[in-house]
Amino acid sequence: TSFNVISKCKKPVIAAVQGSCIGAGIDMICACDVRLGTVDSTYSVRETQLAIVADLGTLQRIQKVVGKGMAREMAFTGGNYDASAMCKYGLLNSVHDTHEQCLTAARQTAENIARNSPLVVQATKYMLNYAEDHSTEDSLMHAALWNTAFIKSEDLTEAIMSFMEKRQPKFMNKL
Repeated sequence: TSFNVISKCKKPVIAAVQGSCIGAGIDMICACDVRLGTVDSTYSVRETQLAIVADLGTLQRIQKVVGKGMAREMAFTGGNYDASAMCKYGLLNSVHDTHEQCLTAARQTAENIARNSPLVVQATKYMLNYAEDHSTEDSLMHAALWNTAFIKSEDLTEAIMSFMEKRQPKFMNKL
C-alpha cells in the first residue's frame, strides 16, 4: 500500500494528530514511528461499520502497535476511542492539551532525533523494522553484522571525541 512508503522511509516519521483519526488515518499513523495526539482526538477503525475490510495496512500493523485484543476490538466494533485510551494501548506515545503543544512536542522529538548520528538513526529504524519480522537471534546477528560494517564510520569517531571533550557532536550528514 501507499503507507508502506512511510514505514519503509529511512528516516523516522512522526505523526501529530488532532481531531478524528478514522480509517485511512489509522492506517497512516500505524505506519509512523512516533505518534502524538491532542487530548480531544479520537481514533476508530471504521471500515467494519461501512461493510468493508480495512485494506491499507491497519489490520496488518495495528496488532503490533496496540496488541491483539485491542486491535480486534477496534476492528470488529468500529467504535471511537479517546486519546487517553490509545496512549494506554500504545497507539499514541503521548497526549497533549492543545494542537500547538502537540506540534511543539513533535518538533522537539524531531530535534532530539536529529541530534544523533543520521547513519545510526537510519540503521536503528532499519533494525527495528527488521526485528518485527525476524527472530531475536536473527535480529541480533543482523545488528552485529551491521555494526561490524560501520564500526569505522566518521560518526562513531565524532561521537567518541565529543563525549570525551564534553561537547555536542557535529555529525557530517543530517537527517
